[in-house]
Amino acid sequence: MTRVASLYLPQLPIERLRRLERPSAPLDAAALVPRFSQAIDDDPGACSVPRGGGWRPGARWAQGALGLASAQADIDALPAHQRPTMREMGRRSETADHPFRAMACDDGGPAGRPWPVHAAHRQYHLWARPLVLIARSGQRDIVTAACPVALDLGLRPGMAAAHARALISDLDVRGADRTADAAWLDRLALHAVRHWTPTASACDADGLWLDLTGTTHLFGGEDRFCRRVLRFLDRLGFTARIAIAATPGAAHALARFGGHTVIILPPRSEAQAIADLPLAALRLAADTLATAGRFGLERIGDLYAMPRGPLAKRLGLKAVERLDQARGLVAEPIVPVAAFEEPRAERRLLEPIVTAEAINHVIGDLLTDLVHELQGRRLGLRTAVLTCRRVDGIDQRIAVGTARATRDAKHLARMFAMRVERIDAGLGIEVMKLAAPRVEDLQPVALGCGLLGTQHTPDVAPLIDQLAGRAGEEALFRVSAIESDVPERAVRRTPPLATTAGWPAWRRPVRLLHRPELLTNVVALLPDHPPRRFSWRGTPYRVSAGEGPERIHGEWWRCSREMWAVRDYFMVETGGGERFWLFRRGDGVDAPTGDLTWYLHGVFG
Repeated sequence: MTRVASLYLPQLPIERLRRLERPSAPLDAAALVPRFSQAIDDDPGACSVPRGGGWRPGARWAQGALGLASAQADIDALPAHQRPTMREMGRRSETADHPFRAMACDDGGPAGRPWPVHAAHRQYHLWARPLVLIARSGQRDIVTAACPVALDLGLRPGMAAAHARALISDLDVRGADRTADAAWLDRLALHAVRHWTPTASACDADGLWLDLTGTTHLFGGEDRFCRRVLRFLDRLGFTARIAIAATPGAAHALARFGGHTVIILPPRSEAQAIADLPLAALRLAADTLATAGRFGLERIGDLYAMPRGPLAKRLGLKAVERLDQARGLVAEPIVPVAAFEEPRAERRLLEPIVTAEAINHVIGDLLTDLVHELQGRRLGLRTAVLTCRRVDGIDQRIAVGTARATRDAKHLARMFAMRVERIDAGLGIEVMKLAAPRVEDLQPVALGCGLLGTQHTPDVAPLIDQLAGRAGEEALFRVSAIESDVPERAVRRTPPLATTAGWPAWRRPVRLLHRPELLTNVVALLPDHPPRRFSWRGTPYRVSAGEGPERIHGEWWRCSREMWAVRDYFMVETGGGERFWLFRRGDGVDAPTGDLTWYLHGVFG
């Protein structure tokens, strides 16, 4: 079931500006003291008793535990540097300015009265000036955002800046930076992709869409996820509201017009939940809202009973589409933000090309551009995908991979040249694109001067790339050892350039069969002698020499059947010169160790 969250930041431009102006050091409590108060010295001097422990004068008995007269007498008897402060005794006195000095002047001078601040807006500053952000629109400046103090005074976004200045003379007016706001939203979307959900996208200029399908259980449920996101934004200094619904349109409407900080909508209740919201919650244009107002349509529920034809004729097809998207009748895809912008290059050709020579020439130009971008980003290419679009609109794709990150354009051009014949040019190719979906960090490497006569190990990565281009990537591998006593578990395939682990000291065959194969017609002397003769794959063999046994016990911690399992391995040489690696199940004495059948497990060179 689809679950989409809409994260709404109503004061994003203002709070982003406040965050930039926030001092690096935390704000001291003394900074919030009213300007008419005076500082009080509560530290008369160093105390002779350490604060770490022991009896501290004035800690408990000065609060009235003893009689008031005796307590005051004891305080007066103490030395001046040991007497408790007024704050410790619960008493405090201070001077204050005359109350009329804080009132506004009548002669047009600077006002001394602080602006009234709502209790919910104390986070800005106790005596902050009203702040608005403006942007140029045509021939006038428009208010794009207002702080809560300015909103309480009657200023609204969309108001003319001249009108706002006329209403409030002491108004702090600054220019809006929508580019910086959008960049901050993109950073928040990337953070959401890395920490919350794989699909996130910026929504308008003040919010995000989060596709939470199958992810909220990782955070303990939808409610705990919402609280987690709000606490994260609160630590950054941003206020937010969040709503979760089955459709992006319903979540968007509830987050902005729902009236609650957290709204979690049950499935299949979108139409009822948004019925009482205003039409602006459907993200309609201003002229559409004005037209709806002339027809007396104010709520989303007013549109439910109207026929689709007249509704589309009066408000437009976009209004019908938004209504269906919010109710879940029409899908509304979320275009996710890309966590990584892959390097790419493109060429649009003036004339279609068909020949291999022309295609290779364009590939060389694309590689030059791509390598230049990789070099600027300190990246190396591991996989490159070439897309050729023909004149009939059909795409032809080929891809190459490298064993090690590289920026060698000539080497990459040779690899593409080996696969150009796979491209069906048809009537001609008009667009060619080269992308690098897989890259790795590739930092500069210091090269030796060669004066000491040291020999550098040759780089075999280009050779491996060319062999893989001809034979296939699966044909090239290395064999590395694993810590295991059972031979078929003691080896594994690794990439061609991977570092292999050390091999054991005992001898092992060059070719080890994936599964041991059963031998027939075996003649052997028990318990410690190799077989005299045997048959493998229908061919009889006579043993001329043998060596062994090498006893290997089963790994009992893996399977209970291997608790008493025993294998006795022998290296034998037949009369024809073949050398095999055989083993017998069981030690030849105890029946639980094996059934005494023989198997061939490997072939020596």
